[in-house]
Amino acid sequence: MTRLSAAEVRQSAESILASQRADGLIEWFPGGHADPWNHVEAAMALEVAGFATEARQAYRWLATTQLETGGWFQYYAGEGIEDRKQDANTIAYLGAGLLHHHLTNDDPAFLAEMWPTLRRAINFVLGMQQPGGQITWCREPDGSLGDYALLTGSSSMFHSIVCAHTISVIVGHEQAEWATAAQRVRTAVAQHPDRFEPKHRWAMDWYYPVLAGVVRGDAAPARMRAAWDRFVISGEGVRCVDDHPWVTTGETAEAAIACVAAGMHEEAGLLLRWVRQLRHADGSYWTGLHVPDRVHFPAGERTTYSTAAVLLADDCCYGMSTGSGLFR
Repeated sequence: MTRLSAAEVRQSAESILASQRADGLIEWFPGGHADPWNHVEAAMALEVAGFATEARQAYRWLATTQLETGGWFQYYAGEGIEDRKQDANTIAYLGAGLLHHHLTNDDPAFLAEMWPTLRRAINFVLGMQQPGGQITWCREPDGSLGDYALLTGSSSMFHSIVCAHTISVIVGHEQAEWATAAQRVRTAVAQHPDRFEPKHRWAMDWYYPVLAGVVRGDAAPARMRAAWDRFVISGEGVRCVDDHPWVTTGETAEAAIACVAAGMHEEAGLLLRWVRQLRHADGSYWTGLHVPDRVHFPAGERTTYSTAAVLLADDCCYGMSTGSGLFR
C-alpha cells in the first residue's frame, strides 16, 4: 500500500505535536533545536491532518518573535538562540505556509492577521536579491550579506514569494514588485545556474527547481529523469548526496512532490512506497538510512520535518486536503 490511511496521517501529525512547545514553536524533536523553515513545514503538515488551531499557534509564534529586520534567526534552542544568522529561505517560507493554510481552511481573517508579519518578512528577503536575480542565502549577525546564493534556496524562495504575492492580492494589498522579483529569481535559476554556489552532489539542487515550479512543462520530467539514476536507489529512496548511500526521508518525500509537479505520478508513488520503511511505529519517520548496513542516521533521530515532508507528499500525490495543489 502506498497511500497513508487517515489514521496513519493523524498518528504522524500527533508525533509532530509531541514536539510543539506551549508557545507554538515546533522543534526538530522534543528538546531539540528549531528553525523557521522546518517549523513552517511542520505547521503545514498539521493542516493536512486537520490540526488548524495548532498550526495557527505555530504561525503566531513567528509573528511574536519576528525581529525588527523582518526576519528570524537561523536556529533556536530552548529559550535561546543557537545561530544568529538570518537565512533568507527559511524566512520566505512563511509565504508558502500561509497560502497553504488559506487553501486548506479558507481563512482570510487569519491571512489579514498575519499580513504585517509576511510583508516585513518578504521585504527583508528581497533586500538580499542581487542584480542577477539570485537571492543571497543569509545575513550575518553583523548585518553583512553572506558570500553566495544557493540554487535550492532560491528555487524555494521563488515559490514562497509567488505564494506571498497571491496572499497580497487576497488581502487587498497587492505587492506587484514581489511578482517581478519572483520572475527574476526564476530566470536566474532556470537560465543562469552559474550564479549559484556549486552544490551538484546534493539531491535538492536536482529536484527543487521542479518542486518549486521554476522548471515546468516538458523540461520538468526531462530534468527529473536526467539525474534519476544518480540520486535514486531503487527500492530504497533518494540519496541526500550522490556519492554516499545515505537515503533520507525528507529528500525522498520532496522528490515525490517534484515528480507530481512533473506529471510523473508512477514514480512519485514508488518513492512514497519506499519511504514507508523509514516509518516508526509511533508514526514519526527516521531522518535517514545508511543503506548497506541498514543503520539509521543520525543515530536515533526522528525529525518533525521528515514526518512533515511525507504528509505533504502524500497529500500532494493523493489530494486529501484542499491545500494539496500548493506544489502543483
